[in-house]
Amino acid sequence: MSRYDEDQMYNSGNSRARNSSRSRSSASRGRTGSSGTRSSASRGTASRGTSARGVSGHSSSGTRSTSARGSSSRYGSSSHGRGHGKGKRRQEDDFKKLAVGGVLLIAAITLIVFFIKGMDKEPLEMETETEITSSVPETELQKEVLVDGVNITGMSREQAREAILENYPWAMTVSWQEDTYEITDLMGGKVDTLLTEIYSGEPKEKYSLDTDGLEEAAAAEAAKAAAKWDKAAKNGSISSYDKASDKFLFTGAEQGQALDQEKLTKDILDAVKKKDFDAKLTAVMNPVEPEFSEETAKEKYKTIGTFTTKTTSNSKRNTNVKLSAEAINGTILQPGEEFSFNETVGQRTEAKGYKGAAAYNNGEVVEEIGGGVCQTSSTLYNAVLKSGLKTTKRQSHTYEPSYVTPGTDATVSWNGPDYKFVNNSSAAIGIRARYSDQTITISIYGVPVLEEGVTYSLKSTKLNDLDPPAPTYEEDPTLEPGVEKQKSAGSKGSYWETRLVVKKGDEVISQDVDHTVRYKGHAPVILRNSTGTVAPTESAPAESTVDPNQESSIAPEGAGDGFVQPDTSTGVKNPGTGSSTPGGGTGSGTSAGPGGGQQSSSGGSNTVGEGPGGGSSATQPVQMPAPPQTTSASVQPGPEAGEDPGPQTNVPPIVAPMPGN
Repeated sequence: MSRYDEDQMYNSGNSRARNSSRSRSSASRGRTGSSGTRSSASRGTASRGTSARGVSGHSSSGTRSTSARGSSSRYGSSSHGRGHGKGKRRQEDDFKKLAVGGVLLIAAITLIVFFIKGMDKEPLEMETETEITSSVPETELQKEVLVDGVNITGMSREQAREAILENYPWAMTVSWQEDTYEITDLMGGKVDTLLTEIYSGEPKEKYSLDTDGLEEAAAAEAAKAAAKWDKAAKNGSISSYDKASDKFLFTGAEQGQALDQEKLTKDILDAVKKKDFDAKLTAVMNPVEPEFSEETAKEKYKTIGTFTTKTTSNSKRNTNVKLSAEAINGTILQPGEEFSFNETVGQRTEAKGYKGAAAYNNGEVVEEIGGGVCQTSSTLYNAVLKSGLKTTKRQSHTYEPSYVTPGTDATVSWNGPDYKFVNNSSAAIGIRARYSDQTITISIYGVPVLEEGVTYSLKSTKLNDLDPPAPTYEEDPTLEPGVEKQKSAGSKGSYWETRLVVKKGDEVISQDVDHTVRYKGHAPVILRNSTGTVAPTESAPAESTVDPNQESSIAPEGAGDGFVQPDTSTGVKNPGTGSSTPGGGTGSGTSAGPGGGQQSSSGGSNTVGEGPGGGSSATQPVQMPAPPQTTSASVQPGPEAGEDPGPQTNVPPIVAPMPGN
């Protein structure tokens, strides 16, 4: 090998050693355990240093030695260079793997970060979308939109609504003569519906107000106008009562008028379709002819219901019956009008001529102003029912009445129970009430309500007796201590069922239960002396409020057919008698049928003189007159307590009709 070749090999090895050193140095920063490489690099460096020294200081005499050393160094360096080349390739492969792994790791981390951020952002974007959607109606339109020529671009929903209504204001009216009716705005809802469509999605460029589907709304407006101007025709009918001639006076028929609702509805719809929202419409009124004239009315009017009851010979009581009959006589009720007994008769006072008569007050017979007027209200109730008119308020007595069959009575009291009925016929009705010779007759005068041949009546049946209340005790110092004496025996109560019987001719169409009622019995009154001493017997008996010697003395109002006279001749008996069972004194009945509104009878008492009552407070017996002779116009007396009423006992009496005018 030449010197040149040796030098080239030396330089090549030196260069490879330097490159290897750089590679090893770089690898040593990223790896551990590279001490062997560094040692090799040191040796390489030492070799280069030795060679350098050999070159700078050689001489001719020492050339081979230096050359040998240099050659040896070069050979050694070359050997090390080849070894380091293999290590370099392994290191480069490792580095590439690390680089690829790092890139993949960074990419994975980046993807994860973006994914997490996307998840966090999605709900926010959804919320934003929701908020934007919900706020669309209030945002300003960016797109140009026209509604029947009204440009609402850049307006909020409310601004757009105002702009449309301003351009199409609602001021539609309908007039008749001097009167005007303002038709309700029918387009406000249509505008709102259209704006909802515009502001809820992608709007179109042009829209037009929808005027369809307003038929019902227009018809409703026409009906309201009709209610304002319609006038019912008046048939020829009674209009007043002439007391002097005791006749009802007639007036001629009157023509009515009715709005042409069909035409007005069409006119409204036509104006809306043209978008003529401030149209001024004119109502068309059509005449309505009455059903019958005055002359025809005189032929149609008749007595449609009448009822008669017998009074007693008690002059004071009869005065009260007569005055209350006169108070309701001549009353006229227009169709739909309601009658009130208390309002019509007014308060029963001495100033009006009412007398004190026997009546019940808290279970005692007392003399009260107006006693007996319940017979007038009960007679009226039956007349009204027979005429086919509708009773709206009625209440039974607390105790059985004697002048009508129990269950067909109607008690009244000032500031208490009232009797009411309504004129449910098509024409005015008149009430005629007459009292004469212990007889009261009340009739309803009008155009027939019931069909030809149809009749209404009440039929009451006693279902069972009720035990009398427990006895009450009164002190009598004239009796021996421990001795008891019966002052009055009392009476049983009763339970009644009243049916409305509907007939056509002789055929019974129906007989439904109208109401039921319980009447109280009277408590026995027992005299006793609990003082332990006996008082002188010369003392005068207590004065009775009812004269027992007067020929006209009667059982007090509401006493009923079961009233038992106080018995002063009854012998002595031992104490402890009398009993009370459930239902023996209280009860109630209700009704809502043609026979009456709700009614009840209970243990309580009504105002003195007009309501039901109790037993006598006198120590002497109250004389009962003989029952009046029954006629075709009188009511048969009810059964005694415990007596079987029989099949005909409770049938209301048939009375002769009153003559007309």
